[in-house]
Amino acid sequence: MTVLIKLGGSLVTDKSRARSFRRDAVRNIARQLVDLRAALPETRIVVGHGSGSFGHFEARLYDTVKGVDSADDWLGFAKVGAVATELSLLVLGEMLAAGLPVMRFQPSSMLAASDRQARPPSVGPFMLALERRLIPLIHGDIALDTKIGGTILSTEALFASLVEPLNAGRIILLGDVAGVLDESGAPIASITPESFPRIAPLLGGSGGVDVTGGMLGKVQEMIDLVQRRAGLEVVIANGFERDVLLDLLVGGATRGTRIFAQ
Repeated sequence: MTVLIKLGGSLVTDKSRARSFRRDAVRNIARQLVDLRAALPETRIVVGHGSGSFGHFEARLYDTVKGVDSADDWLGFAKVGAVATELSLLVLGEMLAAGLPVMRFQPSSMLAASDRQARPPSVGPFMLALERRLIPLIHGDIALDTKIGGTILSTEALFASLVEPLNAGRIILLGDVAGVLDESGAPIASITPESFPRIAPLLGGSGGVDVTGGMLGKVQEMIDLVQRRAGLEVVIANGFERDVLLDLLVGGATRGTRIFAQ
């Protein structure tokens, strides 16, 4: 099985402060990944992370997600890509320090977009990395766009483009909340395409700067994905909870919110 694990921007950064890297949170996840590989040696792992207080601050400044046209826009586009890379290198450093064989893939060199929708990626090197038990690392990134010049693709959009070619069975999205929350602040146990219309009005944006849609956009993207991909399950959970990855993937515990098609 292939599992795609996202470390949300709210987990790896403080989204209210520019360039605020949460090193301890990433180290905690890295430790769990070491144990996860030992417990499930046949499971192929892809790690992605959001841009948090790195990319989103720059992206909002230049409004990159809506398109790129002028010389100033293109300079901003390049700056957004650079700051997203800055965060990714910090995450990579912690993963390597934990002894994980992580190989970073730059998303903007793997795929483009058309009117803000990801086009099929080039996954040849990606597949080779997984065959050699490496852990590919990707992140929300800029993308050249055939319709609007350039845009930004979220980690969820990247995962959606990889699910089929990688034959992924599970996606785990880790943030700073215990799942998708109801009116009382309690996590909703499960969401399906049938229940989503009733739940959608409860969903807000992000707790910090986020140009890619916040929780509502995240859940909508995952609902669309599970409808297209039979058997896929998505879990949204709190990445700060102790051993959350091990509990979900090894212990079979129920955490956060499950998204699946009935």
